[in-house]
Amino acid sequence: MFSDTVAVLAAVWASFAIRLGEWWPDLLQDVIWLFPLAVVVLIPAFVVAGLYRPILRYADESLLHAIVLGTSAGLLLMMAVWVFMRQGIVPRSSWLIAWLVLIALVGGGRLALRRTLRRRFRLSTARTPVIIYGAGEAGAQLVHALRYSAEFEPTVFVDDNPQLWSSVVLGLKVRAPFKLPRLIVRYDAGLILLALPSASHRRRQQILESLANLPVRVLALPTLAELTSGARRIDEFREIDVEDILGRDSVQPNPTLLQARVNGKTVMVTGAGGSIGAELCRQILPLRPRRLVLFERSEYALYIIEQELRAMLDNMEHSHPLTPGLAPVADTTNIELIPLLGSVIHHRRLQMVMERFDVETVYHAAAYKHVPIVERNPIEGVRNNVFGTWYAAEAAIAAGVKTFVLVSSDKAVRPTNVMGATKRLAEMILQGLAEGSDATRLCMVRFGNVLDSSGSVVPLFREQIRRGGPVTVTHPEVERYFMTIPEAAQLVIQASALAQGGDLFLLDMGEPVRILELARRMIQLSGLSVRDADHPDGDIEIQFTGLRSGEKLREELLIGTGDLPTEHPMIRRACEGHPPWLVIQGGLNRLDAAAHAFDYPIVRALLREMVVEYQPENGIEDWVWQAIPLTPPPPSSVPDLARSPLS
Repeated sequence: MFSDTVAVLAAVWASFAIRLGEWWPDLLQDVIWLFPLAVVVLIPAFVVAGLYRPILRYADESLLHAIVLGTSAGLLLMMAVWVFMRQGIVPRSSWLIAWLVLIALVGGGRLALRRTLRRRFRLSTARTPVIIYGAGEAGAQLVHALRYSAEFEPTVFVDDNPQLWSSVVLGLKVRAPFKLPRLIVRYDAGLILLALPSASHRRRQQILESLANLPVRVLALPTLAELTSGARRIDEFREIDVEDILGRDSVQPNPTLLQARVNGKTVMVTGAGGSIGAELCRQILPLRPRRLVLFERSEYALYIIEQELRAMLDNMEHSHPLTPGLAPVADTTNIELIPLLGSVIHHRRLQMVMERFDVETVYHAAAYKHVPIVERNPIEGVRNNVFGTWYAAEAAIAAGVKTFVLVSSDKAVRPTNVMGATKRLAEMILQGLAEGSDATRLCMVRFGNVLDSSGSVVPLFREQIRRGGPVTVTHPEVERYFMTIPEAAQLVIQASALAQGGDLFLLDMGEPVRILELARRMIQLSGLSVRDADHPDGDIEIQFTGLRSGEKLREELLIGTGDLPTEHPMIRRACEGHPPWLVIQGGLNRLDAAAHAFDYPIVRALLREMVVEYQPENGIEDWVWQAIPLTPPPPSSVPDLARSPLS
């Protein structure tokens, strides 16, 4: 207030001095009373306008608005008093000069003080200099947020748009991407923040490739969907996702296909607590089913997904679904959420659930999928993946379910491991049952690895990098297909709408990815370097551990050579043969008997007989089988199990 009082007095004097061209004009003597009047009127006007409430270090353009408002109101009131009193002559232009000078003095003083306070704050805190890639709206918002943070100091913008180069955004210059190496050295930057929430995956991938060899860590802003949904704030950075590195652009879902088997229906998801099952539930709920049945054998997993879905229901009552093209959710109170404990190997339990809740669509995602674990526990893999699918499909047929969808795997194509063989046999079961089922549409959806699922290499690499290495890769030539979990779940739901009976759908997985290159990029984008023979001073070493039991160098999606397009560009229909159902059923009965007897050699022999493409390259690795002593104890102690040459 003291400085503003001085500014008010100076503005009254300057309005006459500038207008009349004299340091102390004689005319000013006649209106000397304007000095005390200005203080009495303008200072209270500043108070009313809120000029003394903002904390200067955090002040924004609203401060200038308050200055203009307070100055204008105060001077108008002074003019009214002067007109009413008729004391002395005041040139009309003097009021305008006073208005301009007062805004300059009051506003300029505050801006100078704010700059000083911010500089003192920057000097008093050890903040990491960062470069912001993207000078758009998101980048500007990010600069506003970072200027008040105690961790990061924005130094310069980098943008692909040549029209922005050499311009200034919020006091920071915009530079070209090719200048990044020099900018990193000049500003001693240790971090690049990608402010491109709406950029396509392809563009992100191109940018990340250009940043891969720079000696800085790279973080990204939340995606546009995360920002608009309120899930994350603009200053909540995230590690570079593998989908950013892979550069895969997803296709917008078809709302008609999404809703066909879900909207207004009772939907059941087996394995609802797993990676794919849980995401299916998340995608299904906004599509407004009448009832969603969660079938899961793990109590903890069931509890977690139930709590998450109930929170989604609460949010949906006040918002719109995120899926493009769908109408707003008018009422979600009628959506029933039914969490059920149970195993898919319990046939009667499955049929009872489907009948009692009038299930119309089943997404069968329950499966053991970790290749090394199933290889060490083959009979449990057979029980869950083969007989679990058989019992679930037969229960669906008996209960009158309209659509049954099996979530399959690319490991079912020419399998070299037990997990792949069981998934291929599960496909054959549905193909065989479909021949005699007119009321229930049985179909399968086959696809490759999903990112960040349980057992995925991505979270493993991320944790190994965090610990300082080494990063373990099985083989330098190993390749895998990748897809995000949400995209895979959406495509599974859409594929179910295309089912006619016995269909085998393939999801377009794009190009295969070399795991070694994936590991290298993740290390480099963490601001670290790869340590190898050519770079002995690098930060993180990549070690090759050898292919695990049953693993292949490259996965495939198609057994034969024929596949046909569908209504969806990312979904194709495979044309693959299978044995008659009676042959499959006979083999399943023999497999059931062998599994009950824990006869591991016969189980493997039957898998090879039924799945002719199954070519294992290893022996029986079941822990229990390997623990059987070479000289069996008396029959009363252990079952009579004879070893086979196959072991």
